[in-house]
Amino acid sequence: MTVLLTATAASGQGSTGQAIGYPTLFLLVLIGALVPVVPTGALVSSAAVVAFHEHSPLTMALVFVVASLAAFLGDVALYWLGRRGMDSRNGSRWLAAIRNRAPEDRLARAQEKLGEHGVAVLVLSRLVPAGRIPVMLACLLAKWPVRRFARGAVPACLAWAATYQLIGVLGGSLFAEPWQGVVAAVALTLTISAAPSVWRRVRGTGGAA
Repeated sequence: MTVLLTATAASGQGSTGQAIGYPTLFLLVLIGALVPVVPTGALVSSAAVVAFHEHSPLTMALVFVVASLAAFLGDVALYWLGRRGMDSRNGSRWLAAIRNRAPEDRLARAQEKLGEHGVAVLVLSRLVPAGRIPVMLACLLAKWPVRRFARGAVPACLAWAATYQLIGVLGGSLFAEPWQGVVAAVALTLTISAAPSVWRRVRGTGGAA
């Protein structure tokens, strides 16, 4: 329901819709970057669906700018909080939250890939479901400065926003009514997000058998 309301507001229908919608989209994506439980990809795709039905390049551009900027600021803020936790003797709840969302096997793979490919892994981590946090923790353990992380976060967030906006455009182009496209885009993004977890469970079940 929140996704639908946000997308409708972000459509920019009238000055009131723009005044409410874009700040709401920005705030929710920012919160989702800091607290990785908000389906930010679905938010961006939904907003893109409604923007697509407006047939306004400016509206599409604003959705992209707002989403990528909010994701960037959220990522950098979370990384900065994690760095503070790493430097603190007692850690921090933010660092603990990052560690809790980075299983050992995925963290080990992230550290290996980060050592081999550097910033490119950070960019790709934003596009892989559940890949952002393990790579961020790997960067923290490698003691990357915030400035270095931020340089990698710029293309990562731009690519992320573009990808989910394209999903929204696809959903919007398949249906005549915006709400139908929103439902399709949300379903697709949630399916993409859930796919890795389902695959791991299937592999685990198969291995146990």
